[in-house]
Amino acid sequence: MRSAHLMAGAAQGGAELFFERLVPALAQPGDEVLPIIRRDAGRTARLRQAGLNPVQLPFGGRLDFVTRWRVGRRLRGFAPRVAVAWMGRAARHTPAGPWVLVGRLGGRYDLRQFAHCDHLVGNTPGMARWLCENGWPTQRVHVLPNFSPDFAGAAPAALPVPDGAPVVLAMGRLHRAKGFDVLLAALARLPSVHGVIAGDGPEAGVLRALSRRAGLADRVHFLGWRHDTAALLSACTVFVCPSRTEPLGNVVVEAFSAGRPVVAAAAEGPTWLLEGGARGILVAAESGMALAAGIDAMLANADMARRMAASGRAYYEANFAQAPVVAAWRRFCASVEKP
Repeated sequence: MRSAHLMAGAAQGGAELFFERLVPALAQPGDEVLPIIRRDAGRTARLRQAGLNPVQLPFGGRLDFVTRWRVGRRLRGFAPRVAVAWMGRAARHTPAGPWVLVGRLGGRYDLRQFAHCDHLVGNTPGMARWLCENGWPTQRVHVLPNFSPDFAGAAPAALPVPDGAPVVLAMGRLHRAKGFDVLLAALARLPSVHGVIAGDGPEAGVLRALSRRAGLADRVHFLGWRHDTAALLSACTVFVCPSRTEPLGNVVVEAFSAGRPVVAAAAEGPTWLLEGGARGILVAAESGMALAAGIDAMLANADMARRMAASGRAYYEANFAQAPVVAAWRRFCASVEKP
């Protein structure tokens, strides 16, 4: 089967990272996959290393009238059965055609950008419900989760923390939505715990200053954007997702894969992933006190932490490992039709 996947996102981000994982995985023997991406030397190099030949286009703003025409020309030449537009900008620049046009959403985007799509894919049941509540018929709305690489068994990363100190790890874009300021407030209540934050973004300077003002400079370590996810997870005692808003929470799935115990704020995605209480501790969002209590409870009960980590690992293997998710995507692409 021939499929095209269009990505016009940023250089970094959860959807962009999953795009780079899924698209090569779909290119199995006998299938042809065409990535069409916003100009990005790093993404192009990584896709080429995976054996793909991406097309790079500008995917500019509202005044870019050329990219849509170029996308249509490339799609007509490639003749995919399915074209998947990842997020709003890619959907806006992808014309309808003889292909089945699928919009893939990992957040609550402006749905006017997807009005010409034949089907929509959300990565959580909550996203699918929101799409239906906003007028999309249920038969044209689908749930296909992300997959995470298997991060189990890696050697621990070297971290700037004392031997034996409990290590709380958080990862992601340094943006207010991710709640890293809430994590700092929690760590201020846990004087024996070291915090490690891997990521970069617009709030980097603000968070560093907040850490200094709170007297946390010797216990909170900002690593910048890292690519050794498995090693970082292996080195932590507890993984924390403090997000204010999180449609899915790829980082929680990654922690499951590595067999790490998870404490998360009750945003939409983590609430779904930790449903039932067996796979981690869920706390109130935007509360440093609640997050500190959850972390403290996990650190204080090693048996509970081990049970929750094992439960998360089993959940990952059944639902978020590469094999089941890629199989679900392949079934989806083979089954969808133009309405």
